[in-house]
Amino acid sequence: MINVIVADDEIPAVEEISYLLAQDPRIGEIHRASSGAAALKALDEFPVDAMFLDIHMPALSGLDIARVISRFAKPPVIVFVTADEAQALEAFELAAVDYILKPVRRERLYESVRRIAEIVEDSMPARADLVTVDQGGVTKMIPRSEIRFVQAQGDYVQLHTKDAKYLVRVTLNDLEEQWAARGFLRIHRSFLVSIDHVDHIRIRDGKATVAINGAELPVSRRSLPSVRDRLEATRVRPS
Repeated sequence: MINVIVADDEIPAVEEISYLLAQDPRIGEIHRASSGAAALKALDEFPVDAMFLDIHMPALSGLDIARVISRFAKPPVIVFVTADEAQALEAFELAAVDYILKPVRRERLYESVRRIAEIVEDSMPARADLVTVDQGGVTKMIPRSEIRFVQAQGDYVQLHTKDAKYLVRVTLNDLEEQWAARGFLRIHRSFLVSIDHVDHIRIRDGKATVAINGAELPVSRRSLPSVRDRLEATRVRPS
């Protein structure tokens, strides 16, 4: 399913395009925006595969948005929907995959969806093991294999790599469920670890810890049996 943002400062245009897209079984969630700022806000809050942008919006135009997201490691696919024929060249220089003129015809819109679907499908295997993070206001994607451990921070988690930390809005319970098959193990109510990056497990005075990337992380008594079994299976021995 393709999740999209539809942005136009004219509400009827947003509703018309959204209505047509909703009839296409390839389309998943549709997020509506009546300004460029609202479109970027939606992009920050939701997983989005493609954006249908009007070019002429006050303050932040569709072209401005395309310039902003061109800095992303994995930007969403851009389609411009406009009454202006004159800026097609600039639009394609910004890597737009399509340029649709108003009034929008159903068949023409669905052709854009077909192009988007091909791009999204081609990128799915690579994206499956990438994690979207924000660093200094810039969105980037990091390989999950680089994540050593994850620490709960309320409604957020902090992802720890060898050299950096990233705060992501997701719960540790959700990540535990999603990443269990990817080699991540819950060792404590506050920690999820990558088995491949555990250096050793230490049991001292009845308390257990695991060492990862120079950090000693606590292992709860409840989790200890499953942690020892998993680590022994990967030949990480107690010390």
